[in-house]
Formats: sequence, structure tokens, C-alpha cells
Amino acid sequence: MGQLNDIKVRIEEKIKASGMDPAEVRGKIGLRSGKLLSFINPSTPDDPVVIAKLRQAAKDVLNITV
Repeated sequence: MGQLNDIKVRIEEKIKASGMDPAEVRGKIGLRSGKLLSFINPSTPDDPVVIAKLRQAAKDVLNITV
């Protein structure tokens, strides 16, 4: 476990650095991935499908690869 949380942390760092509205960006990523970032923590089990969706959402919304 841990890859999902690592992706979340990288997304959160990019959101802070971007100066964009955090609530709006987090909401967009949650809608696109089907997983709210606030529900991901270090004990969240890694799920390849969720990881792929979260990565795609980060690329679509923030234009980053995580």
C-alpha cells in the first residue's frame, strides 16, 4: 500500500504550487476519477483501476503526470 497516497500527495503539492482554487481543483479531480482526494490516506489500499483513473484526472485537470 502507499502508491495511491503518494499520487495524492503529489497532486496536492501541484495544487498548492499552481495558485488555483484548491476546492475547485480537488472537486474536478474527484469527479473525473470517481475518488475524492480527502478519502485517500496512507492506509488506503492500492487499486490499479483507481490509480489509473486518478492519474488520468490529474493529467486532464492539472496537465501533470503522476
